[in-house]
Amino acid sequence: MKPMTRRTLATLSTAVALGVLLPACAPLVVGGAAVGTALVAVDRRTSGAQLDDQGIELRAANRLREQFGERANIAVTSYNRQVLLTGEAANANVKAEAERVVAGVDNVRSIVNEIGVVNSPSLGQRSNDTIITGQVKAGMVDAKDLSASAFKVVTTRGTVYLMGRVTQREANRATDIARNISGVTRVVRVFEIITEEELAKLASPVKAEEDAAKRNATGGNN
Repeated sequence: MKPMTRRTLATLSTAVALGVLLPACAPLVVGGAAVGTALVAVDRRTSGAQLDDQGIELRAANRLREQFGERANIAVTSYNRQVLLTGEAANANVKAEAERVVAGVDNVRSIVNEIGVVNSPSLGQRSNDTIITGQVKAGMVDAKDLSASAFKVVTTRGTVYLMGRVTQREANRATDIARNISGVTRVVRVFEIITEEELAKLASPVKAEEDAAKRNATGGNN
């Protein structure tokens, strides 16, 4: 590990990449992209999608708690209305039922069910998962060719889940960072793949806002 200085209901119409990788495996991604360097420093979801994701997480978590109580410890993470379920369930029936419950939540487009039929992790394991998440995020911040804000990172029992609207180049780079963190046993990619051209279009309004802010700061002389 390099030292850190800082820091399945449906397939979407746009390409969604779901890859399960051991640290030595080659990544699996669905969708095309060309190599490029454009980065977006802000959330790549629309404001509506961001609000929907917040609502999905809250409603799904409440329904799961009401349905299962102590029989399951399930975390809900939504990105661009695609839901990742992680955590632990008492048995396979609970795991399957949890997916059906979340499928009934408004605005959910697809579900990746990664709930484990295992005992809940110890406090030590949970703490280690938190550390791993922080190290992955720090690695993304340190990387000069990635926009860390484009990714969501979730770690459960040593497995790192990566979510976001990213290019294949970005997906591969982020995977490489995650799988080289100490304690990571595998990396699961839950990406919506976009092209470099789509990324450039996302970057255009951001650059325009930055240029306008600079002009305002200098009295409009630039």
